[in-house]
Amino acid sequence: MKEELTDKLSLAAQFVNNTAAPIFLTGKAGTGKTTFLRSLADQTYKNYIVVAPTGIAALHAKGVTIHSQFLLPLGSFLPVREPEGNFTDKYGFFTQHTIARKHPLNQPRKNVLRSLDLLVIDEVSMLRADILDAIDYRLKSVKGNFQEPFGGVQVLLIGDLYQLPPIVREEEWQVLSRFYKSMHFFEAKALQQSGMVYLELDKIFRQQDETFIQVLNHLRDNQMTAEDVRILNQHFKSEADTKEIKDCITITTHNYKAEQINQRELQGLTGQSYFYEAEVEGDFPESLFPLPAQLELREGARIMFIKNDSSGLSLYFNGKLATVKELSEDEIRVEMDGDGSDFLLRKETWENKKYVVNSQTNELDEEVIGTFSHFPVKLAWAVTVHKSQGLTFDKAIIDVGRAFAPGQVYVALSRLRSLDGLILRSRIQSDLIFSDKSVVDFSHSAKAQKRLDELLHLYQNHFIQKLVRETFDFEPLLKDLAYFAKDQESSFEFEDETMQSAIPEMQEQFRSELGNSERFRQQLLYLLQSQDQKLLHERIAKGSAYYEKILIKILEKIHLQAQMVSNFSRTKKYLEGLEGIEQSVFRKLLQIRKVGALTSSILAGEVSGKMTALEKDLVQLRQQLIQKNRVIASEKIQEIKNKTGRRKSSSAKPKRQKGDSVELTLQLFESGRKIPEIVLERGLAESTIKGHLAEGISTGRLELEDCLPAEVILEVMGSLDKFSGMKELREHFNGKYDYATLKMVLAGVNRS
Repeated sequence: MKEELTDKLSLAAQFVNNTAAPIFLTGKAGTGKTTFLRSLADQTYKNYIVVAPTGIAALHAKGVTIHSQFLLPLGSFLPVREPEGNFTDKYGFFTQHTIARKHPLNQPRKNVLRSLDLLVIDEVSMLRADILDAIDYRLKSVKGNFQEPFGGVQVLLIGDLYQLPPIVREEEWQVLSRFYKSMHFFEAKALQQSGMVYLELDKIFRQQDETFIQVLNHLRDNQMTAEDVRILNQHFKSEADTKEIKDCITITTHNYKAEQINQRELQGLTGQSYFYEAEVEGDFPESLFPLPAQLELREGARIMFIKNDSSGLSLYFNGKLATVKELSEDEIRVEMDGDGSDFLLRKETWENKKYVVNSQTNELDEEVIGTFSHFPVKLAWAVTVHKSQGLTFDKAIIDVGRAFAPGQVYVALSRLRSLDGLILRSRIQSDLIFSDKSVVDFSHSAKAQKRLDELLHLYQNHFIQKLVRETFDFEPLLKDLAYFAKDQESSFEFEDETMQSAIPEMQEQFRSELGNSERFRQQLLYLLQSQDQKLLHERIAKGSAYYEKILIKILEKIHLQAQMVSNFSRTKKYLEGLEGIEQSVFRKLLQIRKVGALTSSILAGEVSGKMTALEKDLVQLRQQLIQKNRVIASEKIQEIKNKTGRRKSSSAKPKRQKGDSVELTLQLFESGRKIPEIVLERGLAESTIKGHLAEGISTGRLELEDCLPAEVILEVMGSLDKFSGMKELREHFNGKYDYATLKMVLAGVNRS
């Protein structure tokens, strides 16, 4: 069994490191999902962040909440482009339109998401499909990649669907049901497009009792037998009997029941109450508090540790039980369950973090923005099923007579190591033992996927092709530069000519390489297909060396520009944008340095691990470039007379009028440029360019047939008899054709 487990974990590591496939890593309670997550940092070369649906889940996963990372508004997401008012008049809904207009990301957040290779989402049983689609849209927007789910970022989803489900109110479901079959994450539109590798860990560490394991498996799979119910109910004890049981936690379904039990037992103790306050620093909102800010204890109180020992000595763990032995104003001494050892509590610290791009290394770092320090214990005569998730007990009283959600009975029972520690406060009723049918159906269909080794081979081939295509594709960098230049042209006109020409020169450098890089990519893809690995590695090495020189020269220009601009006033926005460009170029250089090693290891069937030495070399190179250009900038800055860095207003370029912009687009199109090429060259949105072309069509300057494929024109025209209005047309095509495309067709029809 140990070898089998090792194989599964090895497969998981290979799928993460050697593919771009979305992965659902699942397994019964106690199979090692959290252990795999903890070890990920030491196993992968990819830039990743960890997020979770709730604050407590994020703290346990040592990550951040989904809403804080992606700046999502509270409420329900509708996976459409139109405003939410087209679908409901109720408050609390948002769409792609709302996110883009009302909740834009600032540059630091964009930089973090742009640098992502891998997104890890923990506790996905609680993740709603609509929120996963909101993440999908956010990543597509930031990456500028709407062709691939999640903008090309790999997604690793971790959790057990048979545990706590997502929460949706009835009034929300009335609207969301128009888009989803259920609220479980696997119904997300993004996953329907991408597919998903289902990888189930099946070695259970928590339980060794084979009878108990079988009962839990039957319970989880909706296959409980009368014999299973009989076995469980043998452990029923009445309320009078359970009162006599000492040193035992109760797991119940509702918060109020757990709170009642804890307060009743605490007040039943005759000693004096002592109160201990949390220490909160920085940004640590109350919604993230892992326990109440004020802790009330008396001697004899039953407590449970809610955090693993951070000292590394493993003196306690999350879920460890103890009894308060002695109290003073600032000390708590307890007697540990099991060995009866005496232990003096010390405070532990929880951190509220956010992810940032390190300005020195360009790597993703965690920045602590707030802390919560407290004694890591809470009253533990009782705990809810929800709060017990992830904990392990030797003995517990299970009170699930009012289970109200699928999976609650399973979660409660699976906290125990064996049947010997089970005490039922209420008998198990067969009508309470149920799992969500959509979860059961999904699990059965997911298990029917191809063998994991076959899927790995398939996805590895796809990944190598993706590596080759993306590593030597410079259009995204050209697009970034075009947007940056467009964003800055009206507000910043440099006095120094070399500073004026810096960005245009970078654009021309990348533009001149587009043809070469396309031919090079096609050559590499041909060598992959023909399986000529020797020549493939040679060509990758030569191509990497060639493009590395180009990128280093461009980085030098960027760093010099940044050093110069930093001497001027009112340049924060410019420098933030330039920093984003530098990070994009640096990531491209890192890609080029890695592609040879990655391709070799994947084709050899090895797991591509961390590449620390390579990354350190690049960081050193970056520091050298910064130092070099700091010296050059300090000399050049003396030659600039105007210390604002800008030209005087009299010499500024006249602002381009709208008519000039349309005319420029039409001229480019008439010269033979395609729409994507005009988008890159002008740095405008595709919808804007199509709008210009629609004006050209309406005036008769352009022919509709020259602007759009015949099949698109015919399909749209075929619907005009039924849907003449723009709103009706868009609803009819449901996103297949955007507003600007439909506008072009209507312009042609109206002119006719």
